[in-house]
Amino acid sequence: MSASQATSGLPAVQLEAQVGGEARHDGPVEPVRVRHRMSTRNRLLFFATAWLIVLMPFLFWWNTWFGRHLSDQQLSEFLNDQKHPRHIQHALVQLGERLTVHDASAVRWYPDLERLASYPVEEVRNTDAWVMGQDTAEAGFHRALLKMLEDPSPMVRGNAALSLVRFGDAAGRLQIVVLLEPARIVAPVAGRVIGTDHVGTAIHQGGLIAKLQNGQQIAEVRSPFSGRIRTLSAVEGAEILLGAELATVDPGAEQVWEALRALYLVGQPEDLPAIRVYQRDLPDIPNRVKEQAVLTEQAIRGRARRQP
Repeated sequence: MSASQATSGLPAVQLEAQVGGEARHDGPVEPVRVRHRMSTRNRLLFFATAWLIVLMPFLFWWNTWFGRHLSDQQLSEFLNDQKHPRHIQHALVQLGERLTVHDASAVRWYPDLERLASYPVEEVRNTDAWVMGQDTAEAGFHRALLKMLEDPSPMVRGNAALSLVRFGDAAGRLQIVVLLEPARIVAPVAGRVIGTDHVGTAIHQGGLIAKLQNGQQIAEVRSPFSGRIRTLSAVEGAEILLGAELATVDPGAEQVWEALRALYLVGQPEDLPAIRVYQRDLPDIPNRVKEQAVLTEQAIRGRARRQP
């Protein structure tokens, strides 16, 4: 067997020959690469972590999405879940959908709807006011909505007033006009301004406008409704007194739209200045809102002419 034949089956690594007691290299020696395999335990940990990264956002969405269907048993459980106000809201939204299609089975939860009109969480009362406006034949809802016109939250008062219009009741008309006006945001405590948002920023209901520091406590000042920050009176680092104006917030298009539609039915001539504002070109206000403002003024003027 020749030397070439003897080495033909070996790996392609240069052979060394001893010449004069020293190693002779026929060419550069390539390093032998060793592949490290991930252990089974590490692979399982990797896949478990990747799965959790995907699963956790889904679970959060699933537990906060109000469109998820609830059974009758779940509706009852959610309406009485004192630890999770979001569950109560979820159940209220589902009940509202049943009422809009005149589902007679929803009557069994009517006492819960009246009870929740005084629930301590504002978002729950706000949703409840909307739901009770879906059945105008229920006298208990009418009474509860009238009481909600005294609610400390301007949004709850506004939603109650809008729902009362569905009952043919204009008792909340002034609260509806307020929905067209910028909200004046005042300091809930005295303190130093340690952070603010910016003029012109779009903001959601409950969105943070400013932070005030009073000793060791931090007070967060939030918007009562969705809209856009019109003015900011607070300057970071300034000392603010209790009740001082911090900002004003313009209402969003949907809020204005609902208020104008309600005033189409119950508005009075003294409401026209607030309505005419939306007949002009304004940022973020679509044409349908401008058109509704014109129609609302026409309806109010028509009623005024017919009155003796």
